[in-house]
Amino acid sequence: MKRVLTKTDLTPGAVQAGALTAADNFADPGFSAAVIGWQKQHGRHALPWQNTRDAYRIWLSEIMLQQTQVTAVIPYYQKFLQSFPTVESLAAAPSEAVMSHWSGLGYYTRARNLHRCAQRVTEEYGGRFPDDPDLLADLPGIGRSTAAAIAAFAYGKRAAILDGNVKRVFARVFGVEGFPGAKPVEDQLWRRAVALLPQADMESYTQGLMDLGATLCVRGKPACDRCPLAQRCVALATDRTSELPVRKPKKAVPEKDTMMLVISEGGDVLLQQRPDSGIWGGLLSLPELPVSRNAEEFELAVDNATRPFGTIAACRKLQPFSHVFTHFKLHVSPFQVVLKKRLLQAAESVYVWYPVAQLADAPLPAPVKKLLLGVLRTDDLLN
Repeated sequence: MKRVLTKTDLTPGAVQAGALTAADNFADPGFSAAVIGWQKQHGRHALPWQNTRDAYRIWLSEIMLQQTQVTAVIPYYQKFLQSFPTVESLAAAPSEAVMSHWSGLGYYTRARNLHRCAQRVTEEYGGRFPDDPDLLADLPGIGRSTAAAIAAFAYGKRAAILDGNVKRVFARVFGVEGFPGAKPVEDQLWRRAVALLPQADMESYTQGLMDLGATLCVRGKPACDRCPLAQRCVALATDRTSELPVRKPKKAVPEKDTMMLVISEGGDVLLQQRPDSGIWGGLLSLPELPVSRNAEEFELAVDNATRPFGTIAACRKLQPFSHVFTHFKLHVSPFQVVLKKRLLQAAESVYVWYPVAQLADAPLPAPVKKLLLGVLRTDDLLN
């Protein structure tokens, strides 16, 4: 029987001098048995993408769950399946439709990769996702951990996952020092993840690791009293659950400023498609200008920006707002510009006059959609 850990033999020094120095000796059948047993009794079993071997549904959920919580994903997942019930239907859909369905879920590179991945699976694999984790990881937007999850859930393959939740579980249970995103630490975690794989019941084990990280071994207040790994947990035994995993070293968050123009005429608003790369890639958004230094510069900039689309009838400042991205914070100064009469067509192909009445379903970034829906109403524009 495995001895219960104590503070004396689980101090950081003792850990470094003992088990954790044997980097390739991480096998522990008791670990996977505890995870599997707990998952079958206490884990999640009724999520919309569970209880299926459909690789398409599993893949769709795994991509959406990257950096997004389950509660936020469920309505998007259900809406996607209603509109794109198969990988072939998703592959054949216009990119605007895919981005529209993704609008508000964030991290829009995932949506572009989702579409490209569906097209490759359809073209290269006849609409059937491969069961080899290496082939899955080669597809757009999947990566090693997501590939393992798809292979385990859809095909019962023996492959290791290592997402953020699993890193947290491993770091606490085994007392792993260092930031998990640093390559030497991550490499060690991958070796451990592979060594701990059970010989059978991969679906329950994989789901169990996910469930533990999402429901018990959470960042803020872990429910150690209900955890099946509590007796073997280094962090719990050494009172370090608040310290492990080691947080990413903080850096100053850059801040950027921009002006957005809400240019409207009749019942339409002018939108601009953003480049595929960069923030909000591939989505529609508002025309942007650098922040002006003074009123004269502002008037000239707005006049130059709107001249290709029509003559200004009125201009007013809207409520500024900020949006935090992964690597910087964006401060937005929006202005509403109403045109007397617009030109028949937008000046360039990246611009489009979009009906205000259809903005709720437009492929817009969430903060831009919120701004437009709060400012524009069809009745106001037509009067």
